[in-house]
Amino acid sequence: MLTGLLHLGRLVGIARSLARHDALWPLEQVSRRFAPLRACVWLLRVMFRRKRPGRPGERLAAAFADLGPSYVKLGQALSVRADLVGEDVARDLELLQDGLDPFPTDQAIATIEETLAMPLMQAFAQFDRDPVAAASIAQVHFAVTPDGRDVAVKVLRPGIVDKLDRDVGLFRFLAKMAERIYPPIRRLKPVAVVNTFEEWIRVELDLRLEGAAAAELKENCEGDEGFHVVDVDWERTGQRVLTTERIRGINIDDVDALRAAGHDVDDILARSSRIFFLQVFRDGYFHADMHPGNMFIDENGRLCPVDFGIMGRVTRRQRIFMADTLVGFLSRDYRRVADAHFEIGYVPPTQSRDLFTQALRAIGEPVLDKSLNEISVGRLLEQLFRTTERFDMPTQPDLLLLQKTMLVAEGVGRTLNPSLNMWLLARPLIEEWMIVNRGPEARITDTLRDTMETLERLPRTLQKAEETLDRLAKNGMNPDGSLREPQGVSTNIKLWGPVVIIALLAAIAVNLAG
Repeated sequence: MLTGLLHLGRLVGIARSLARHDALWPLEQVSRRFAPLRACVWLLRVMFRRKRPGRPGERLAAAFADLGPSYVKLGQALSVRADLVGEDVARDLELLQDGLDPFPTDQAIATIEETLAMPLMQAFAQFDRDPVAAASIAQVHFAVTPDGRDVAVKVLRPGIVDKLDRDVGLFRFLAKMAERIYPPIRRLKPVAVVNTFEEWIRVELDLRLEGAAAAELKENCEGDEGFHVVDVDWERTGQRVLTTERIRGINIDDVDALRAAGHDVDDILARSSRIFFLQVFRDGYFHADMHPGNMFIDENGRLCPVDFGIMGRVTRRQRIFMADTLVGFLSRDYRRVADAHFEIGYVPPTQSRDLFTQALRAIGEPVLDKSLNEISVGRLLEQLFRTTERFDMPTQPDLLLLQKTMLVAEGVGRTLNPSLNMWLLARPLIEEWMIVNRGPEARITDTLRDTMETLERLPRTLQKAEETLDRLAKNGMNPDGSLREPQGVSTNIKLWGPVVIIALLAAIAVNLAG
């Protein structure tokens, strides 16, 4: 009860901010199914009679920025969900800046000393009091360690953990309410949006996890020429402090500065394409926040990413699906793309494969008819994911994050050289990967792996079946399948035994297939 009242108070504050920025349209859409909310929206319209300039997405982004860090992060999470908020709104939310005024340096120093359990000057021989960057979660100071290494020190904002915990609880409450009020929205998985958002936040709120993400990416890419991931200084890292090697370089989208420094921008684009391919397809683990501010080119021409708060993972099955989809689209083999969707189970088997293939052609032809340098695989996938409702396809949040990362990578690629297409540069790598991972030997390996996994699940599946039979027997069914006659009631129904056994066999089959 108390939690509900607290949520109600926060909802009033959110509604007021949306009204001030003329961004009530999300509430208006939901209120069509909920009369009390419709009355509240009408009242807010009366109280705040104002029209703000800009597109709906721009006004929503302004309201989120006004509401604070949690809402900035939520807006960034929604920018991945064009299927939920619409393509135009998603693009506007992409521009939502994650910057705030810095908090006092004395508070940052206090956090460092408490987290590292040592005085500042013992941890660092030199510490710049002026932060080099300040975002919604943390800010960054440059420093020098006692042994002379240049480092970047990331420090959490005071009180941010409690605030974000409260806001995540509210977001989950709203998502569940939306699913309850309007069941068709469940296909879009609004609760999954909040879960994805919470995963991002948990990593960013525990800087040890961000350090671990950097270390994992560094380990994966250790031998990749021209790519360098910062070293983590674990001695000076804790839950609220992350210390890493300092990167000196040029932002990847500053083409003039790159050329002035003697770098070959076409080579940078080719290596960027290769590195992105290796992260996604070879490792299944990729940097999912690759905007230009997070990627530098050092004096040796190496790509150097920073900020590992948002990382993405894709399973091997998803990688094979993505490779089939990319190669299928680029070669206009729409049947191959359709088969990939049905094989992985993203399209229900009750749907028409021929009709889905036709829909894929309608998506692909307008995009692929453009000149090669104008083809956007990210936009193509975006259109693909927007067909989900028509074919009763559940949303795949992990792939949406990958698709959004592709769009960012494409934007950087076009900045470096508008006449080149990074996906065409990477296509030979994808096709080579497909030969290795989809050839006869790979299929045999996959079959053996699936068989072993099935055998490992079999004892547990049989145990579940036995437990179910025991429960049925205790609740009124004899072991031979007939219903036990309750006292005072004469019945001898034999029908339920075969029905239950068939149901159990079906459940076992589903478990084995899953």
